[in-house]
Amino acid sequence: MATLHTRFTAMLGVRHPVMQEGLGPYKTVHLAAAVSNAGGLGTVSIPGISEDPIAGAAKLRTYIEEACALTDFPFAVNVPVGADKHGHVLPFSAAYVSAVVDAVKDREIAKRLRAITTSAGPPSAARRLIENSGLIHIHKVGSTRQAIRAAQEGVDMIIASGYEAGGHTHARPVHTFVLGPSVTEAVACPVILAGGVRDGRGLAAALAFGAEAVALGTRFVASHDNPDWHPAYAARVVAAKEGEDIVFQALYGPSRALPSAGIDELALLEARAGVTEDELTQFKDLRLIAAQRDGDIEGGILPCGQIAGAINDLIHVAEFVPGIVREALAVLEQLRRLHAD
Repeated sequence: MATLHTRFTAMLGVRHPVMQEGLGPYKTVHLAAAVSNAGGLGTVSIPGISEDPIAGAAKLRTYIEEACALTDFPFAVNVPVGADKHGHVLPFSAAYVSAVVDAVKDREIAKRLRAITTSAGPPSAARRLIENSGLIHIHKVGSTRQAIRAAQEGVDMIIASGYEAGGHTHARPVHTFVLGPSVTEAVACPVILAGGVRDGRGLAAALAFGAEAVALGTRFVASHDNPDWHPAYAARVVAAKEGEDIVFQALYGPSRALPSAGIDELALLEARAGVTEDELTQFKDLRLIAAQRDGDIEGGILPCGQIAGAINDLIHVAEFVPGIVREALAVLEQLRRLHAD
């Protein structure tokens, strides 16, 4: 089977330099297992941030065990990390990170759960919980400055996520074609490129930028292998038109999604006098879950990357992951021949 060998594949023990992004807050157990079984790195998402920390951590442990029952190959868990003004990890983040660290104390789980990805805040607070756990720590950034800081704080890999990406994005937009080469030039650790990738051409471009893998979110949402989510969500992604996505204020700042009545309602709630941060957080979390779990594409909130406008079908993950690598190799060979000619 044709493949590409990079530091990403070597360090994680996977066949292909393809990663599924964290896509919560609702569970992604079956999708993560499908991606890992196909030779990529699947990612299990947390149950949500409005969960009671103890109950949420227990539920996440169940997700991890379910994923272990579905795949014998490496996978990751994604935890958005919030911190207070003193740099202390917020209770829900600490509970979820600790649940992942505790899980790999089980040798059977540790054979499969190889990495933790963190995002939203700086990695330093979570780093103290993760180091010495044996987990590969992957941190997502939206700027070169953040990448340099993450590398200095000891993370093992970096996801450079361009402004095109779905979900949480950046107050100061830096697009993938600008961010990718800048980050790979600035840090020595392996870089994974995310934002606007949907096929082997994107993987070939990422390799040209110096990255060692790609991370895809929206493309994997629109698949036949995500049964934990309602099919109406995938259908809405396929129906999305180019330029239809919007950016709104989410849990950790700006976020990209498809327009919905739920986002309109959120704007009204935010403008209401006396509304608390906890009320906003719970509203956002529950509306995200309503879209993902229940298929409420009108009243829910639907994170989605700009690439949705270029997606016209549902994929089978087992075919797609090796296929994206074959296509990238073909593109690279075509370019080599062009140079030779």
